Amino acid sequence: MHRYEVTKEDNRLIEEAYSALEKAKEPGNFYHTVGCCLKLSDGSLYHGVNCDCIHGSCAEFVAVGNAISDGRRGSEFDTIVSVHPDGAAGLFAPCGNCRQMLMEYSPQIKVILADENGEIIKTDIGELLPLAWTRLKTGDLMH
Repeated sequence: MHRYEVTKEDNRLIEEAYSALEKAKEPGNFYHTVGCCLKLSDGSLYHGVNCDCIHGSCAEFVAVGNAISDGRRGSEFDTIVSVHPDGAAGLFAPCGNCRQMLMEYSPQIKVILADENGEIIKTDIGELLPLAWTRLKTGDLMH
């Protein structure tokens, strides 16, 4: 797996994701347990928290939706990180559905997560979803 250096800026993204999660906390509410921060190539940040209910949304989907609804596009996405206090190194790896969504919207995006030893790493989304379904320039899906 190709790994990039985890920078001070990456650590700031982790703090930003925890800040988003902290803002969503309320006593007795367990609907928001994952925070997310998405950084764009110009340094803009978009945040999300999961919405855990019968048809819940992952924090990554919420952060991407926030960026898209602000007129931004997947080609601008640079790095994403999700956090959970009980996750390895306090991080949360994207689920399979989020990996596919990130691959389709932004195949160049980098993901910060913990490896099997609990070390914080940064890698390409393609490393987390080999042989992913992707879109052709025509918009059609291909494998």
